[in-house]
Amino acid sequence: MKSKLYRLPFRLFICLTFLSITALTAQEYFPKNDGVKTKTTNYTAFTNATIIVSPTQTIKKGTLLIKDGKITNVGSNISIPKNTVSINLEGKSIYPSFIDVYSNFGISEPKPQRRSFGQAPQYDTNRKGYYWNEHIRAETNALDVFNYDSKKAEELRNAGFGVVNTHMQDGIVRGNGILVALNSEGSNADRLLDVNSAQYLSFNKSSASKQVYPTSLMGAMALLRQVYIDADWYAKGTIDTKDLTLEAFNTNKSLKQIFYAGDKHNALRADKIGDQFGVQYTIVGQGNEYQLVDEIKKTNATYIIPINFPKAFDVSNPYQADYINLEDMRYWNQAPTNLSVLAKNNVPFSLTAHSLKSLKDFTKNLQKAIDYGLDKTKALEALTTIPAQILGKSNQIGTLGKGMQANFLITDGDIFDSNTKLYENWVQGTKNVIKDMSVKDLSGNYTLNLDGKTYDLTFTGDANKPKATIKKDTLKLKGSVTYNDNWLGLILSDKGDNIQLNARIQSDSDNINGNAQLANGKTVNWSAIKKPSTSKDKKNKKDKNLREIMPITFPNIGYGLSEKPKEETMLFKNATVWTNENEGILKNTDVLIKNGKIAKVGSNLSAGSAKVIDATGKHLTAGIIDEHTHVAAQSVNEAGQNSSAEVTIEDNIDSEDINIYRNLGGGVTSMQILHGSANPIGGRSAIVKLKWGEIGDEMIYTNSPKFIKFALGENVKQSRYPTTTNRFPQSRMGVEQMLTDYFQRAKEYDAVKKSGTPFRKDIEMEVLAEILNKERFITAHSYVQSEINMLMKVAEKFNFNINTLTHILEGYKVADKMKAHGAGGSTFSDWWSYKYEVNDAIPYNASIMHNVGIVTAINSDDREMSRRLNQEAAKTVKYGGVSEEDAWKFVTLNPAKLLHIDDRVGSIKVGKDADVVLWTDHPLSVYAKAEKTIIEGKVYFDLEKDKKQRLKIQMERNQLINMMLNEKNGGAPTQAPKKRVKKELHCDTINY
Repeated sequence: MKSKLYRLPFRLFICLTFLSITALTAQEYFPKNDGVKTKTTNYTAFTNATIIVSPTQTIKKGTLLIKDGKITNVGSNISIPKNTVSINLEGKSIYPSFIDVYSNFGISEPKPQRRSFGQAPQYDTNRKGYYWNEHIRAETNALDVFNYDSKKAEELRNAGFGVVNTHMQDGIVRGNGILVALNSEGSNADRLLDVNSAQYLSFNKSSASKQVYPTSLMGAMALLRQVYIDADWYAKGTIDTKDLTLEAFNTNKSLKQIFYAGDKHNALRADKIGDQFGVQYTIVGQGNEYQLVDEIKKTNATYIIPINFPKAFDVSNPYQADYINLEDMRYWNQAPTNLSVLAKNNVPFSLTAHSLKSLKDFTKNLQKAIDYGLDKTKALEALTTIPAQILGKSNQIGTLGKGMQANFLITDGDIFDSNTKLYENWVQGTKNVIKDMSVKDLSGNYTLNLDGKTYDLTFTGDANKPKATIKKDTLKLKGSVTYNDNWLGLILSDKGDNIQLNARIQSDSDNINGNAQLANGKTVNWSAIKKPSTSKDKKNKKDKNLREIMPITFPNIGYGLSEKPKEETMLFKNATVWTNENEGILKNTDVLIKNGKIAKVGSNLSAGSAKVIDATGKHLTAGIIDEHTHVAAQSVNEAGQNSSAEVTIEDNIDSEDINIYRNLGGGVTSMQILHGSANPIGGRSAIVKLKWGEIGDEMIYTNSPKFIKFALGENVKQSRYPTTTNRFPQSRMGVEQMLTDYFQRAKEYDAVKKSGTPFRKDIEMEVLAEILNKERFITAHSYVQSEINMLMKVAEKFNFNINTLTHILEGYKVADKMKAHGAGGSTFSDWWSYKYEVNDAIPYNASIMHNVGIVTAINSDDREMSRRLNQEAAKTVKYGGVSEEDAWKFVTLNPAKLLHIDDRVGSIKVGKDADVVLWTDHPLSVYAKAEKTIIEGKVYFDLEKDKKQRLKIQMERNQLINMMLNEKNGGAPTQAPKKRVKKELHCDTINY
């Protein structure tokens, strides 16, 4: 033996010796002057309980054995050591304590930093040694700012939670989190189960910084992409600069990545970024995921779902009720079904108390979710095993297996039953009493027998502080009920005479027997016989209160579709067909649509299995294309930098914008959603088809041409903004120099890239290089002739062309130069004098450019104008004598040419997409209505169905209003009516 020890390394020998001494002497690491020290080595056994070991394993009449904060054994027939304190839990149940994966427990968010009036925006960072953008805060260490909150911990324990995962909920990249046990007696060192539990992300800026960028959702997404790219570049050690933020970000990559989306569409956006960089996020939702459950399922993410259901609106005032958007009324109605819909579609999720104003609502809302279809097993999984799996702690928490943390709840029954009482919440083996188990709960209805008379007696309220009511004759309760150590005291008053009742409550009987002292001093016996349970009556009442759930539509707002359109084979007979081709306008002509394409154009076409539509006296045209709009954008400007080429409108398409439907009602089938004009180099465009009911990504053209928005004039030099600004450029001269500088940088960047030399990928430079390589087209916001000339010269200097000059209200002055340059023009029909730089605009602008030979289009740039572009085109017939056919091309074929999609849409030609509109009258007439708007052979707008839909919406509103009135009349809390006003987005709309 000695020889073996002798051969051990000396340091290892010392360590083993120290450990053996520690084990024998129980030496304290932190000795304290607190007198005699003893260490408790007892076990605690909870016997005869129904033990829910996990959501799928239950032990009847089982025993749970714990010691030193851990579960040492669990089963129905286990050996109990001699030094064991036994607690008989006959009739009781034991559940694993709940886990909240998304919390800010013990961590206060920083005080918001706001610009004072007149203060210039902050564009650059104020920090050194960290990432250039202050909203990226990967270096935030939750432990550094953590402070155990005893009061909040008690609230969480009372709601059933034993462990919370907490972090600083601030910023786009938020740093790490810590996993905390809610042990009321331990130290932070005991409570901390993990000091690097996850890395957190969101699309929300940090309130601790006044740095402007990003100002938009698409800016936040672009920034996050660049962070991933920069972190990868930094990890390769190819730069000398030290960046503590990127170092922390790279370190935290190995952790679970939890992304706060807070909305169903943002969940899909987050997942798209994750897919791009090979990261599977766990996504924090809002509670509206049921509306897009098919898409949510495709993310393959595990979700963290709050159950903060909205209150009913107070609709007692009919005028105020009209304020409420149908979407909000539906959400109130449908929200309780969210969890059951996710569960039925096999979307894994955990639950969080995040966003609840009061933790007392957690249990109530969870029970409501169960009432509306959530399976109880799924509910328990969402509170125990799934959060443990998310955190990679299934070997420590979430179940009651051997070796697990002793975190468990003791109840008197099914934990999700509204009548069940939660007695104790043990955390790390520490007992936390919520309701005293030794106190018998008197709740219920009794028949009181007193002095030869009978009365109805009811006990309600907390078991420790019950309340009583008596119904009979003149007998009344006087004062409060006294109930201590299982002794009950009541004082009754009968016509002013007091009667004192006392009783010893027996644990083995539901009935009460005691003595009463009457007013005349006589002592008599009294009894209270408990009446049979009325649980059946309660159940019937609960079922009666369950509201009818309104069906989901696509999108789930007014005018949403009950089902998504299906591709049809259609034959239009005897229409006046505006072909936009050499054939011109064809009368009494048939058009066959098949497989989403225009299959035939001619006379006397046979129907076959096609749906025949009599178009006699009607006009069939290609769908209108709006070259310049901001409809269906979540945000329109990324104004935090003078170039925002890194952002794309494709990231923030608002597929639920009602203006999509309204545009379909105006015959619009395609549009280019443009970035705004806050900066000279704006963001990339989204060219979409108005597929109402689909998500944004499904609306984008396949193999979409690449476009970007540039801007000139008053907006980009910021002369019209009401706040002080210091962002370059401040003048038209500065705009030219800024463009030249950026393209020179892009040229040099592209040269390095093509040389094969290692380089840092820069999304912004990548986009500008695409312009130089003629892979991306420019649509430029423009007004004044001098600036138009300047922009074309800058482009020619770098050997590319401006594709489209939009607005171009002085185009008539430079039409010859535009023609020589190869630029198209997309203008307004008759807008002028709405700001100084458009004082020279004339309504003949479009016709002059057209007559010079420029591809000319009429655009909207306005959500109202976009649905009457047919009438805007008609104005060019009046102003300049443009033919009707050419005027119609201004809103169909010409914008298709400008967008480089004329091989697919813009005219009625065999082989093109079946994007057509059937008009009730001449399409340029003010009397014309779009009867049917069809995209790729699917009907997205139908005039007759629209009329029925209006009636259906009104009926649904009335139903929901009646439900809300019933909710209020039943005593449920309500919220004041709110009018949702969607902000209209223009070129210069900025959200700082």
